[in-house]
Amino acid sequence: MNAKDIMHYGHQTVLAAVAEMPVDTWEVVGATTAWSIKDVVAHLASSELVLAEVLATFLGDATSTPMLERYRDARFNDDEVEKRRANSPVEVLAEYSAACQQVMELAARIPADDFRQVGTISWYGPEYALDDFVVYAFYGHKREHCAQIKMHRRKLKRDK
Repeated sequence: MNAKDIMHYGHQTVLAAVAEMPVDTWEVVGATTAWSIKDVVAHLASSELVLAEVLATFLGDATSTPMLERYRDARFNDDEVEKRRANSPVEVLAEYSAACQQVMELAARIPADDFRQVGTISWYGPEYALDDFVVYAFYGHKREHCAQIKMHRRKLKRDK
């Protein structure tokens, strides 16, 4: 598996899901039971910042992981979306894209073998490697939310 390619394609999937979307539809709740498309992208931005922090630990660039610690808290998702509530859709998408750029830059510095090394993220599970975390917690997560965004967009279009 090539984790760096997976991260790239995950980002492209998000960008495609929101491409050419009218700004006035970003804040209509319905992408999930409680979130708008803007909220979902805000959620993905905060998740991406968690991944950046995890990758930084692999490089010795970070010794503490406050985002990761909060990520494990059941309130993380709602708290992070709420932090971005006043931001415009453009600002939320820009934050998400900047976080993805940071992730890609960090990932480029990590050898492929380090992504595959089992047991390096024991907090996720001793039988997992970093690439497992990337696939399950980020790529799959993005694909799931992008499917929700696409379904919501179709509903919004039908309701017009």
